[in-house]
Amino acid sequence: NYTLAAFTSTANITAKQLTVSGITASNKNYDRSRTAVVQGGSAELSGVISGDIVTVGTSSITGLFDTALVGTNKTVQIAGVTISGADAGNYVVVQPTAVASISTKTITVSGVTASNKEYDALRTATVSFGSATISGIETGDAVQLDITGVTAQFANKSIGVNKDVTITGLALSGANAANYQVVYKRQTANITAKQLTATNITAANKEYDRGVTATLALGSAGLDGVIAGDNVSIVTSSATGAFASKTVANGKTVTVSGLSLSGGDAANYTLA
Repeated sequence: NYTLAAFTSTANITAKQLTVSGITASNKNYDRSRTAVVQGGSAELSGVISGDIVTVGTSSITGLFDTALVGTNKTVQIAGVTISGADAGNYVVVQPTAVASISTKTITVSGVTASNKEYDALRTATVSFGSATISGIETGDAVQLDITGVTAQFANKSIGVNKDVTITGLALSGANAANYQVVYKRQTANITAKQLTATNITAANKEYDRGVTATLALGSAGLDGVIAGDNVSIVTSSATGAFASKTVANGKTVTVSGLSLSGGDAANYTLA
């Protein structure tokens, strides 16, 4: 006694989500921005149903680090991945993420000066930061030079001109200091020879002989000013003495010449 009429209802078919792999991000040095350089040349779609025509597009992709701060293995959010093809309307692509690092930016300190010094058997050097400036800080960042722990040393203790001075303990302070590392321009300075004075050399009185030659007593000759621990001796084998003039007088000046130095550290000294 009945017949069944056609029945209809409604429901939704939602787009199938696709994931993307193969997009990478490059590491970079800190530049105060979140911008990342990304590469999509190897991008692949996952989840396309067999037989459907869907391709991935990466020509307009961009990347953003999670923060602008220095760090390793930071998340980079990718945007701009597209899909195309006859069946693309049935899918939606999930924008992927990548991983990359932001390294500290190197900034340079200039205007540091190292002082010359007289030989003192030490490598210690004195440096001044009175005119020091820093170049390379990103605009808006708060970074200052911290010299509280600074020490400086010559390459060795020996005398020389334009000797390299190595500075250690140079640091940075300020709200953004952790995003930077500091280097300094090469510093040089001179170590000059230390003057020594010969001691215990005496000249003998003599009778007028029309000459200026003086006889010297050299057996007890020594040196004043040698730094403890240095190996330096006075050499008197070629020493000669001469009066200032040949004429008779008391307390006449006798000039001693021909003295020299020997020993492992002799090159760092000079005789006055």
